[in-house]
Amino acid sequence: MLLDYANVLVFMALGAIFIVFNLFVGWLIRPNNPTPEKLTTYECGEDPVGGAWIQFNIRFYVIALIYIIFSVEIVFLYPWAIVFKELGLFAFVEMMVFVGILMVGLAYAWKKGDLDWVRPETPYTKS
Repeated sequence: MLLDYANVLVFMALGAIFIVFNLFVGWLIRPNNPTPEKLTTYECGEDPVGGAWIQFNIRFYVIALIYIIFSVEIVFLYPWAIVFKELGLFAFVEMMVFVGILMVGLAYAWKKGDLDWVRPETPYTKS
């Protein structure tokens, strides 16, 4: 039994050595000639304007999280759809419950206004 753990330990040690070795070789062979232009912040080929500590709108993150949640959930639908005929009625009902839960989550996000890019101004959010 301890031999099984030793195999895992050896595998992890070899992986760590491989990573350190590759980083060392990269450090040895890469050129090191920093110029002021190379040390500037890269913004998609554009010259940076303003400071780097600006606040982004939270809607970017909310929409990204909603997208990630629903795209991961869609991944569960593909294997089910491939073997749909062999699973029978019980699996169909289970998947419909799953899709129903997703629809409730989508309706909640929609009702809350998280899917609207420009939210209407409410009386308590006026400055």
